[in-house]
Amino acid sequence: MKKVERINIIMRYINNRAHFTISEIMQEFNISRSTAIRDIREIEALGMPLVTEAGRDGGYFVMNNSVLPTVRFTDNEIKALFIAFMATRNQQLPYLKSRQSLTEKLLGLISENQQDDLVLLNQLLLFEGTNPHNPDLLDLSDLPHPMVENLFQVLLLDSYLLVTLQEAKVINSYPIYLLHLYHEKSQWLIEGFDLKKEQRRIFPVDNLVQVEPYSVKKRESRKKILEKLSKQEEAINLILELGPRAIAQFKKYHPLKASISYTTPFQTTAILKTFIHVDHSEELNELTNWLLFLGEDVKVREVPDEVLQALQERRKIWGLA
Repeated sequence: MKKVERINIIMRYINNRAHFTISEIMQEFNISRSTAIRDIREIEALGMPLVTEAGRDGGYFVMNNSVLPTVRFTDNEIKALFIAFMATRNQQLPYLKSRQSLTEKLLGLISENQQDDLVLLNQLLLFEGTNPHNPDLLDLSDLPHPMVENLFQVLLLDSYLLVTLQEAKVINSYPIYLLHLYHEKSQWLIEGFDLKKEQRRIFPVDNLVQVEPYSVKKRESRKKILEKLSKQEEAINLILELGPRAIAQFKKYHPLKASISYTTPFQTTAILKTFIHVDHSEELNELTNWLLFLGEDVKVREVPDEVLQALQERRKIWGLA
């Protein structure tokens, strides 16, 4: 990172904090103590009013009512922001009420030359989910599932949730500790630790009926939850060797929250190691279907007996045995 760029970033960093120390600057920007001190002195020389606090735990703070000038973006930064924003079309993002309104506000902040560049980029670039014959037409609605925004509002306040879902024709509720909320294959998914069954679970937000904070009395500490997850992940019970065709199938679809490790430089073979739960019939059926979906280009090195039995029964039904 160039010195000028580093000093600008440090100015933003310290302006957003009530208090900072030389040690924090050294750690945050991976620079020596002497460099950090020189940078602070240059920032003071530029006119930022820093007040020094004496003492063992002393440091600096920015004088009240002192703010930096309005942020200015470079041409490349503007293009990067615009392209990233347009590439999220059809991703059903929460809080996104009007993409057009946000786009117009962004265009209003930049020069006419920058506006012309962005208009041209918008005409030329097509992203996944865009209809090439009518670029203004998306394959899916750009607005998220109605429950996504509700879920975001709750999880920002609390990670212990009681989620109620409609599964087939049955309504089920699960107390979970939320680990991640992620978007995959045009679908929002909840990854959580089931506080009753004490296992990692994945729930589609499309099936969500209600979400609310879970009872405080029945909670388990985050530390204990992560310890249990760590032990489960260590107890690997599924090991697969994948050939090139199976790797291609894995890239198309994989219900497991696990990745493959390539075993050759040309990425023609790979190995998958993970822990799977087999005490839930729906998850067992999904896993069985997925293993058959991978095809014959798979060598099973380790698999739970329940999965092996389900595979044999499925192959008999389909006449593949």
